[in-house]
Amino acid sequence: MPESRSEKFNKLREEGYRITPQRKQLLELFYELPEGEHLSAEELHKKLLSKKIQISLATLYRSLKFLTENGFIRELDFGEYHKHYELNIPHKQHHHLVCNICGLTIEFEDENLYEQAFKIAGEQDNFEMKDYQFKIFGICGKCAER
Repeated sequence: MPESRSEKFNKLREEGYRITPQRKQLLELFYELPEGEHLSAEELHKKLLSKKIQISLATLYRSLKFLTENGFIRELDFGEYHKHYELNIPHKQHHHLVCNICGLTIEFEDENLYEQAFKIAGEQDNFEMKDYQFKIFGICGKCAER
């Protein structure tokens, strides 16, 4: 059974990590987002400020780093000169189609890709795979019509 948010935070506290109000509020924001929404740090900052949560960009970046390193969220690179972030849902591997023109990002699932990546990683010098990201870049239907 997967750990709850509070169980994971409690475990991190026991390990000596501080769970600041900003880290907790940021994580709560991720749980409120519609599934499949990927936001940049700047977009997250705007959402937090609109909820009257005061946080500097520097603190936000440190919080994102902490939450990523501890498995709460995933950092995604869609080739736009900045990262995007999404909630990390264990055992729900998905992939992304990214439009090179408008930036539209579409999620898709394919269990075979995960199984194949896991198999290949395991055969490479006992490499233990922790995460992987599969992205396909191209042109979406709307941009292709233009």
